[in-house]
Amino acid sequence: MNEKEQMKLDMVKHLALRLMDDDPQITMEQALATVINSETYQRLQDDATGLYYQSSGYVYSFLENELKTAKVS
Repeated sequence: MNEKEQMKLDMVKHLALRLMDDDPQITMEQALATVINSETYQRLQDDATGLYYQSSGYVYSFLENELKTAKVS
């Protein structure tokens, strides 16, 4: 596994943990499924976006907006 892939995996973990912090009812499996099935995840996987270099808070804002509005800004 290269450094980019590790950074992406770490970001997914941090996003799932943030979801769980925001909603104590959500399980780890549900949080991971939410992240992995999101457009934010697709953007994170695209090296051209550079999202994996950003802070988890910044990327979480995209996910949070997507979940609230059902679209990415």
